[in-house]
Amino acid sequence: MEFNYVVVLFKNRTKQKILKKFKTLDRVNQYFKKLEKKSNEVVFEKQYENGYVCDYQLGLLKYGKGGKSSIYMQDYLGRNVKVDFEDPEFELIKMIEYKVEELIYDIQNKVRVSVNEFIGKYLTKPGLKMISKINNKIIVQYEEKFKLFSLKTDKDAQRFVDNLGNDFISKGKMDCIFIQDWTFEQRKYLYDFLEENGIPKKVLYRHSTTFPVKHHSSEK
Repeated sequence: MEFNYVVVLFKNRTKQKILKKFKTLDRVNQYFKKLEKKSNEVVFEKQYENGYVCDYQLGLLKYGKGGKSSIYMQDYLGRNVKVDFEDPEFELIKMIEYKVEELIYDIQNKVRVSVNEFIGKYLTKPGLKMISKINNKIIVQYEEKFKLFSLKTDKDAQRFVDNLGNDFISKGKMDCIFIQDWTFEQRKYLYDFLEENGIPKKVLYRHSTTFPVKHHSSEK
């Protein structure tokens, strides 16, 4: 055995993949704390995959005895759930909730971007920017220009606006206005404005881009 410790990513408390292996406890603790810090800095974490609710955990495991065969953690409903690791060669030392950053889809450029890329490219220019939501879409308006982004669900889009707004407030950034609600007249104007600029209404009317994947089928 060339290593004594492993850091494992779990999804819904089920092992997904080994992230890294280490020989010493000091080195694995440094790596684990680095990932924990990265998790705490995530503004918008992934909560859905293939239409289903998901969450992630980060586990530190030791080869041989010396840890715990199981750990209790709270799920997204606040229930205590027992997490077992059934590999007889390893024991759980600790496990924490872990935020995996969600990507957002840039509709015009047809590419997924991280929140940091989104902020750096569209929200750092001088002047007032407006960020609003319509169904599962996010609209960034700057002067007479706009950018359109898509998230998986209507709920995700609202969560994105809320999280980003709270992050900006906590950092004292005051050059963005976050619109929470549209009147009927404002929504109609926005639909017409976006359609005139090449965005089909059938795209704007959608509330979701992902659906639960059925057995032996692919994502719609």
